[in-house]
Amino acid sequence: MKELFQHAAITEGITVRVAVNFLPEQSHPEAGKWFWVYHVRIENGSHEAMQLQTRHWRITDARGMVNHVDGEGVVGEQPLLLPGQSHDYVSGCPLATPHGSMEGFYTFYREDGSPLEVRIPFFPLAAPAPAEGER
Repeated sequence: MKELFQHAAITEGITVRVAVNFLPEQSHPEAGKWFWVYHVRIENGSHEAMQLQTRHWRITDARGMVNHVDGEGVVGEQPLLLPGQSHDYVSGCPLATPHGSMEGFYTFYREDGSPLEVRIPFFPLAAPAPAEGER
């Protein structure tokens, strides 16, 4: 598991794991566009059911420009995770620079209706350097 997911954070028994990959076929450096895909696995290691309601991302590019993205659920879903269950999804991130980073949090609600802010680990977005002759 640790081999697949390079980044992880745990908040009160909820583990968020992230694997990120640069997609050269979706990127156009000559046009100032780079694209990454990231796979997130959320694991409920707590003793109660939790439902993901919202997400907040902080996306930073190499120029220091920060973009905050807030929304309902993840890729159109608000999964309810019983103890021991996990939820996986895949999404993508375009940037106008070849390097940047992402981090954030999900807001979950416990069975009693109280919110829990679950940290999404910081992870870098880094395009490989072009090979000689590709510049």
